[in-house]
Order: sequence, then C-alpha cells, then structure tokens
Amino acid sequence: MIIVQYLARRLAFVIPLVLGIVFITFMLVRIGGQDAVGMLAGPMAGKAEVEMIRRNLGLDKPLWEQFFIYAQSVLQGDMGKSWQSGRPVLDEILTRISASLELLLISIALGTLVGVPVGLRAAMKPNKAFDQISRIASLISFSVPTYWMALMALFVFFLGLGWAPPPMGRLDLAVFPPATVTGSYFIDSLLAGDMQAAGSAAGHLVLPVLVFSLIIAAPTIKQTRAIALEVLGSDYIRLARLYGYGKGTIRRIALRNSFVPIITYIGAELATLLAAVALVELVFSWGGLGQWGLNAILFGDFAAVQGYVLVLALFASSVYLIVDLIVLIAEPRMRR
Repeated sequence: MIIVQYLARRLAFVIPLVLGIVFITFMLVRIGGQDAVGMLAGPMAGKAEVEMIRRNLGLDKPLWEQFFIYAQSVLQGDMGKSWQSGRPVLDEILTRISASLELLLISIALGTLVGVPVGLRAAMKPNKAFDQISRIASLISFSVPTYWMALMALFVFFLGLGWAPPPMGRLDLAVFPPATVTGSYFIDSLLAGDMQAAGSAAGHLVLPVLVFSLIIAAPTIKQTRAIALEVLGSDYIRLARLYGYGKGTIRRIALRNSFVPIITYIGAELATLLAAVALVELVFSWGGLGQWGLNAILFGDFAAVQGYVLVLALFASSVYLIVDLIVLIAEPRMRR
C-alpha cells in the first residue's frame, strides 16, 4: 500500500515535469537560429518554394498555436515526422532505441561490476598501493573526453593492431541482421541459432562497450570509495572492530550500509547516460538513438529533436522512479 501511494505521488510530480521539458525543448529548437526550412529547400529554392515548405510544416503559425498542435499530437502518440527521413518520429525512436539500450545496459553492468568492488577494496585499505593506483586510473578515465577515448581505441585496436572490426555499425556488411525479438543483434542471433551473426555482433560490441564501461567505472570507483570510507569511519563499524569481528564480516556490514547511497548514485548516473552514449555511437556509427538525435540537432530537424529530448526525459524519470522503489524496498526506514 505504501509503495502504491508513493508511486502515485511520484507520477503526480513526473507528469508536469515532462510537460515542462516538452515546452522548453519546443521553444528552444525554434529560437535556436537554425533555418530548417532553408536546409530542406536547398540553396537554389525560390521564395515561393520556401514559403510552401513552411506552410506544409506548419511553421507559418504563431508559436503558441504550433505548441498546442504539437502537445495535442504527442498526447495521442503522434510525435510528428522527421524532416530528414520522412518517417514518423515514433517509428524512428522504436527502431533505434534497442541499439542504444544494448550498448548502454551491457556497459553499465560491466562498469558497475568493476567500479563497485574496486571502490570498496580501495576504501578498505586507504592510501595503500591499490588505493593510489585505482584513484589515478579513475581520475584519468574520468578526465579524458568520451569521443577522444573512442577515437584512440579505434586507432590502437582497429588501425594499429587490426583486432577490432571497422566502425561501420553493429554487424559486418556481409552479415544479415537476425529477426527482431529483443532488439539486441547478439541475443537475437543466438535465439535464431545464427552463429555467424552472433559472432559478428559480439565483435562489434567489444570496443564501444569497453570504452563506455571505462567511462562508467571511473566515477563509480571514486564515489563508491568515498561512500565506503564514510561508512567505515562510523561508530557501528568501530564497535564491530572492538568486538573482534573479522574483515569479511566488517566488509559485509560496510557493503550493506553503503548499498543505498551507491545505488542512488548509479541511478543518477544512469539517468544521464542515454544522452552521453551518443558520442560513442557517433564514433562507431552505431546507428542508435543517440547518433540519430545528434544528427537531428545538427540538421535542425525540429520534430526529431523534440522526440529525442522527450525520450531522454521519460527515460530519466523512469530510472529515478525505479531507483526510489529499490531504495524504498531495501531500506525500511525510508517507508516512514
């Protein structure tokens, strides 16, 4: 009952928040200075052709009327059509989001599995060799720009060593994609029994997953270490040491009491990673939602930009909601 009431309160907060994001995005893309009509018409188009395109796209109406029409359409599940492809924005999103989620979820799992244990071990022996090495490594990974790390990975493993496949999507050009079940080429290939496609998909996943996992693991190590150090310095840990508990027991107590702040931090990071993965997708020509959204921003595709930002807002709101529910279940004191 408490969880249901909590969900109702959170949804009552999320709905106006998403509407506000939709309004701000709608206004920003129109006052941003990009002339999308001119891009569509081309440099040789006359004034009459430009005006005709403007009327067809509904850009000749006042801004408030354009927003009212757009909001009404979104509530009916219609995000408009992409001006670049001519396809419905919702279809483009549904087609591409699985590619982004495949890369994102695998990278998050790997980055968390590395970052949390390393951060905990560093906190157990602060200022020792392992702690110093992990702090320096996480600082370097955290400081290096995402696109530079991706480009260097390609330079070393593709151009230099020849171990990685060319950055031309999720499969080799000679391999046909499997029938869509989950949206992940690797999993769908295994389900279809197509080992050639599964091998190709796995090979294309390795480098972008490695790059993005490092980007995720670096701040996770730093934050986990800081949280664990605070817990290890608490009174109940000192009391456990006085009672003569072993290192394994103290480690379990510290991990249990660090769980809520760590999962909260990981959730906050996850909420922003769907947008951050766009640069990795662009470098590796991944063809996911992030790459599509960046191209829409560069070419002034208003409908696509609005749909992309709306998906990011919904994704972030969903992640925060799920994290809050996990915290509510894992920490009984929060139910008060």
